[in-house]
Amino acid sequence: MADLFNEDLFLKGLEQRKGTLGAEYVEKNLAAADDFTRPFQEAMTAWCWGFGWGDDVIEPKTRSMMNLAMIGALGKMHEWEIHCRGAISNGVSKEEIRAIIHVVGIYCGVPQALECFRVAKKVLEEE
Repeated sequence: MADLFNEDLFLKGLEQRKGTLGAEYVEKNLAAADDFTRPFQEAMTAWCWGFGWGDDVIEPKTRSMMNLAMIGALGKMHEWEIHCRGAISNGVSKEEIRAIIHVVGIYCGVPQALECFRVAKKVLEEE
């Protein structure tokens, strides 16, 4: 299998990922990667964070808001919590988080909005 690792994209992604999620969190995840999970961590960092977040077309705050809506819609609450923290780091306000959850409730249902509110309250109380 060809080596698809792109170091420039990985490094760009690593900077973006640390900027949003925090260096400590990212470094902990990368350090915990083993031979089984490391290729995915590297690819996700390069593709999601280097390619997906690496351009200047959409500012990080807006990307965070989009992520909260999409991840909330998917119901992936562990990831939603991580990205809620990142959204706050990127300047998303408590009121904007609430508005995003309202949209999740409208399009994805009240139970999913309630899950988002539970997690958001936890994150906001810890901030």
